[in-house]
Amino acid sequence: MKIAIIKELAAGERRVAGTPETVKKFKALGADVAVESGAGLNASIADADYVAAGGVVGDRAAAVAGADIILGVQAPDPATLAGAKSGAWIAAGFNPFGERGRVDAYAAAGLEALAMEFMPRITRAQSMDILSSQSNLSGYKAVLDAAAEYGRAFPMMMTAAGTVSAAKAFIMGVGVAGLQAIATARRLGAQVSATDVRSATREQIESLGAKPIFVESVKGIEGEGSGGYATEMSEEYQKAQAELISSHIAKQDIVITTALIPGRPAPRLITDAQIATMKPGSVIVDLAVEQGGNVEGAVAGEVVERHGVKIVGHRNVPSRLAADTSALFARNLYNFLSAFWDKEKNAPVLDEEIGNAIRLTQGGKVVNERLLG
Repeated sequence: MKIAIIKELAAGERRVAGTPETVKKFKALGADVAVESGAGLNASIADADYVAAGGVVGDRAAAVAGADIILGVQAPDPATLAGAKSGAWIAAGFNPFGERGRVDAYAAAGLEALAMEFMPRITRAQSMDILSSQSNLSGYKAVLDAAAEYGRAFPMMMTAAGTVSAAKAFIMGVGVAGLQAIATARRLGAQVSATDVRSATREQIESLGAKPIFVESVKGIEGEGSGGYATEMSEEYQKAQAELISSHIAKQDIVITTALIPGRPAPRLITDAQIATMKPGSVIVDLAVEQGGNVEGAVAGEVVERHGVKIVGHRNVPSRLAADTSALFARNLYNFLSAFWDKEKNAPVLDEEIGNAIRLTQGGKVVNERLLG
């Protein structure tokens, strides 16, 4: 069994899908591990560190040659994987809805594509969930990015020269990223409030010491979709929420938006008119900017200013903390493969529940129901 860890070629991608820690663990399972030279440099991992852990370092062709399993952060062009075994697994992030052409190319190449972002949100798969591990650090980094752009301090400070008021931070979307953003903004001393369409998040918000902002006038609406994700809400709810948010957002210094709906463009949470009500010098961080954005006027890869408000739209936020996000991503992949490792076959054997959920291609065809439906 040969496992290959490849260097990321996507623009701005600094992460790596394997670390010396996981190389050593794969070796302990009985696998041989090949690592493409320079794969970990942007995540502060030298080639020598992989060699010390038992990996074999070489160029892309040597790493991929004869590989049974290839690990990546962002799925590469299958044309760069020539030499891998027929039917080899590629476990990575595929963005299947946004990059459907690449999925078809994997089918044509006879490779078995395993989309790690399709991992079901069930208890036994939590340690394999790349979306959660990467979103956690994205929420943390979003607050730091906001602090870097905000021209004032976050905490209240009482000095001989007078008092500095605490910043008011508002988190929109209380998933993994939102919860970490709440915790981080609180640690920095801000007054934090948060909202979500899922009523079940109220207790989570309060448990972190933030103020929940919820629509109370529209009853009997639950925004919980399948797998714990948010779902789209009725027009009645959206109107009531917009009115509530408009009155609240005008008082905020920092706003961080994190709302995503799988397979669809990000929902619009903040309009240009709402931005215009905010104080000059305020900052909005849009973590959904690459999926269309929660904020009107946000631009992917840029920090823009509208009505005196800075809108931060950094691409690939997890990559901005590459050493830590790589460590977590690599553990997700190891936890996934090791959970299904068959000692007699010296290979992982997937079950139906998880295998069918994440498998995109097999036997030269696209087989995932979410793509076929």
